[in-house]
Amino acid sequence: MIKTILWDFDGVIIDSMKVRDWGFVEIFKNYERSLVDKLLDYHRVNGGLSRYLKIRYFFEEVLGESITEEGVLMYAQMFSVLMKQELIDPKNLIHDSVHFIKENYQKYNFHIVSGSDQDELKFLSKELTISQYFISTHGSPTPKKRLVHNLLEKHKYNKDETCLIGDSINDYDAAMDNNIKFFSYNNDAISHLGTHIYSFKNLNI
Repeated sequence: MIKTILWDFDGVIIDSMKVRDWGFVEIFKNYERSLVDKLLDYHRVNGGLSRYLKIRYFFEEVLGESITEEGVLMYAQMFSVLMKQELIDPKNLIHDSVHFIKENYQKYNFHIVSGSDQDELKFLSKELTISQYFISTHGSPTPKKRLVHNLLEKHKYNKDETCLIGDSINDYDAAMDNNIKFFSYNNDAISHLGTHIYSFKNLNI
């Protein structure tokens, strides 16, 4: 019986992929588009990774250049400003999952655990009026595996009664690394990992 659910944010609670794609294109608009497309490919496969790692990947792996920590932070801040402007529209919410959250937040322990920037997550959750349904919200730059570990330790949650719901291989890895159940959602490519949720309607976990 599941008592604690750790929620990924992008692709599970909010439909943000196109907006985040646009954000990377925008902050790197001075670079050749074919190179930025390589970053977008990496971003789509690794949805659960933080933007800090994706920015560093773009410079070190795609461009073959070094980038300072200050440089990474600068681009990450530019990206966050764009996301705070574009993602506060309620139309981006995934109503299937959000309805389940609103109906069941008193039945389970809900936490947001995401690869997105933590300050940005808290801002968006508040603006979208969903923050009250979660005990806490956690994001990058701390890696998701560590965020999950810290939550389990802090709240002394029983791992057998805890699951992570996500839409990327990185979410699956974070769950397996911490020995908790994984439920995939909104991504058929990983539906064979753990248990796949096709819809939250009438779901009982």
